[in-house]
Amino acid sequence: MTGWQTLFYKEVLRFWKVSFQTVAAPVLTAVLYLMIFGHVLEDHVKVYDRISYTAFLVPGLVMMSVLQNAFANSSSSIVQSKIMGSLVFVLLTPLSHWSWFVAYVGSSIVRGLAVGAGVLVVTSAFVRPQFAAPLWILVFAVLGAGMLGALGLIAGLWAEKFDQMAAFQNFVVMPMTFLSGVFYSIHSLPGFWQQVSHLNPFFYMIDGFRHGFFGVSDVSPWISLGVVALAATAVSAVAVHLLRTGYKIRN
Repeated sequence: MTGWQTLFYKEVLRFWKVSFQTVAAPVLTAVLYLMIFGHVLEDHVKVYDRISYTAFLVPGLVMMSVLQNAFANSSSSIVQSKIMGSLVFVLLTPLSHWSWFVAYVGSSIVRGLAVGAGVLVVTSAFVRPQFAAPLWILVFAVLGAGMLGALGLIAGLWAEKFDQMAAFQNFVVMPMTFLSGVFYSIHSLPGFWQQVSHLNPFFYMIDGFRHGFFGVSDVSPWISLGVVALAATAVSAVAVHLLRTGYKIRN
């Protein structure tokens, strides 16, 4: 294997060795969300015609799991390596910053898609999934996981200890995810908050992803694709720049 392939394999193996924690646990969390919210709100919330609220929840929960776990994979790997001192062994290799980026973000995409697939399979026991446009599902899943993998890389490079990484996740990633329409349609919000939601790139990821299941969405999937692609490019550019300059990893 080439250098980046070896690093990629190492990063995939890192989370797969503890898959009960990194894959099974997030799947269980998503299923609990579905059972609780679906049971409480099924008869009280109507989002799209002919689509039950429980069915509406599934794509949002799948995408939420993809995003959160893609971020957790790259951020935790970098921070853990910095704290334990094992990052020096990667720094000693002749790998370019692009090899680092591809390996860390690529493994984050793999973990995010693995968790998302697990959530989709398990939730199919509660709701029969629909696939109106499977290509949209794949595109938004990969783009979203890639963007959060790059964002996790930035957070991991910036953080010097675990609580800083946790703060980034709790005060940036988590609020943007929960306020992106996972549990509701933004059309149910007052006008001001609808406008605020349109400033959140996570909303476009989930809305475009949901379009792939039902063929309907709050905004055009092409608009969502443009916003997500632009956001992913910007975040990736920052991550590559930090890796190229050795931000907080090279003296």
